[in-house]
Amino acid sequence: MIYLRNEYPRPQFKRENWQNLNGVWNFCFDDEDRGLRERWFLQDTPFKMQINVPFVYECELSGINVQERHDIIWYKRDFDTPTLTPQQRLILHFGAVDYQAQVFINGQMVKEHIGGETPFSIDVTPFLEKGTVQSLCLRVQDPLDNQEIPRGKQFWMPKSQGIWYTRSTGIWQTVWLEVVNDQHIESLAIEPDLDSGTVEFNIKTKTSNQNTILGLKIYYRDQLVVETRTKCIEPKLKFSVDIVQSDVFRTGFHDSDEYLWSPEYPNLFTVKLTLIDIDSNIEIDSVSSYFGMRKIHSENGIICLNNKPYYQKLVLDQGYWPRGLLTAPEDKDYRRDISLAKEMGFNGCRKHQKLEDPRFLYWADKLGFLVWEECSSTPFFTADSQIAIFDSWKEVYLRDRNHPCIITWVPLNESWGVPNIHLDGKQQHWAQTLYHLLRSLDDTRLVSSNDGWDQTVTDICAIHNYRFGKNEDDPEFKEFCETLSTPEALVSQYVSGRPVYANGFSYGGEPILVTECGGIGFATNQESDWSYLSVCSEKEFLSAYRRLVSALCTSKYVQGFCYTQLTDVEQEVNGLLTYDRKPKFDLKELHQINANN
Repeated sequence: MIYLRNEYPRPQFKRENWQNLNGVWNFCFDDEDRGLRERWFLQDTPFKMQINVPFVYECELSGINVQERHDIIWYKRDFDTPTLTPQQRLILHFGAVDYQAQVFINGQMVKEHIGGETPFSIDVTPFLEKGTVQSLCLRVQDPLDNQEIPRGKQFWMPKSQGIWYTRSTGIWQTVWLEVVNDQHIESLAIEPDLDSGTVEFNIKTKTSNQNTILGLKIYYRDQLVVETRTKCIEPKLKFSVDIVQSDVFRTGFHDSDEYLWSPEYPNLFTVKLTLIDIDSNIEIDSVSSYFGMRKIHSENGIICLNNKPYYQKLVLDQGYWPRGLLTAPEDKDYRRDISLAKEMGFNGCRKHQKLEDPRFLYWADKLGFLVWEECSSTPFFTADSQIAIFDSWKEVYLRDRNHPCIITWVPLNESWGVPNIHLDGKQQHWAQTLYHLLRSLDDTRLVSSNDGWDQTVTDICAIHNYRFGKNEDDPEFKEFCETLSTPEALVSQYVSGRPVYANGFSYGGEPILVTECGGIGFATNQESDWSYLSVCSEKEFLSAYRRLVSALCTSKYVQGFCYTQLTDVEQEVNGLLTYDRKPKFDLKELHQINANN
């Protein structure tokens, strides 16, 4: 069976006229780096394999399924061009290609993109040849030995071990074509303001004259709420619309959540943008999107969602699948992961060391699931690694700024890529740079600047602590409970031998969350299996989980936790679900434990 990811890949900016390029492509390895030098990519001879895009060659669903090292790979396929009018353009989109991609249309290089998790697009119209069939070729380089590029959980050694997993090389998100008019809508930023009851729109259009009008319609549950038109005098438009419209029950007051977005009430507004030619009154572009009215902020050491204290019960989610690695086999798999997590009583997740597919974020928006977003870290700290991470985060923000589910940005994790941050001033400045970058771009979300320990400037005091003992009488458990007894005890502890704050920085009243804990796994007596605490039965697991969650939730000073983790991944066996998403435990019991604490 060929798995084909055929859903529209960009739900926050959707057009109807598109062509999916997923499926079977020609493929080859280029270990001698001959392709560009000898230009044999223009021939069919080297492409002796086929691959199922968007699955990487290292995984089963690609149809190749070899875990050998190949730093340079090539893709090739033909595609049919739709009939274009003189006023139309053909745009080629890549959801994500790991790591450095060079794109060729009919033998000409038309784009180079660096970054393994972020999207890129190309106007290929100038490179199309006469006729309907065009040649598309892609060279990808992902150097295994390079520890200055963002790798996340992808291991740079031959075999995965511990908390490190099989690497992914090449295309791992959808490739597609889209037809647009010369004059079209280029980008959309939506920023709800719960306190004023308004929504600000920042829209960029590509228009050659002032004879265009932008039309905006906002619907709530198929009911038209707002309709407005604005003349495109300039290509950039910025305006606000009133959503509340003097109705107190649309504000969240009197416990009315009708218009607000939360995990309990994931209410969404639908947006339709149209670009209309004034002279002909013809619609020349149309884009649909959505937003949620929600606010996240902190005050007095408490995190508030929609101006009310909100306790976060998160689960760590690596976003790996046994047959697809970084790529879910089907769109419904994202929905299933979220549904299972909610069924267990979690209200959100911390996506760990991976910028997840926009389809996951769509389902998190739709189903009501908080997301802490994190992109891959680099193993090593250099100027090149800083530039790579800096560039990635700018693209991350632009891609995902409209998703209501995302409430926290996590630019660094456990000092990965900044191993000497405790004393190294340059690495401390780097953590602060990322914090201020994200805060300057986005003041509607919180930033956990170095999640785990050795924090500098941060909105959240995020602590990782897996040491909670084997039972209630274990001195380690008593010590764990003591650390939860006061803010001073929480922030003065050493976790994994590291202090909570880096040298020169201290606790400033930020909300305290234990953002990694648990890691309980079943012992299988295999040397390769790995977890933080092994148990031998479901009963033993539920007892340990209840003890952990009860201790965390009893603390007056902990504002939430993140349990490690949602699923097993390869040799890591500390998931609540198996790698193929089978529950290890009675989900109702897990929900009851989470709900009662």
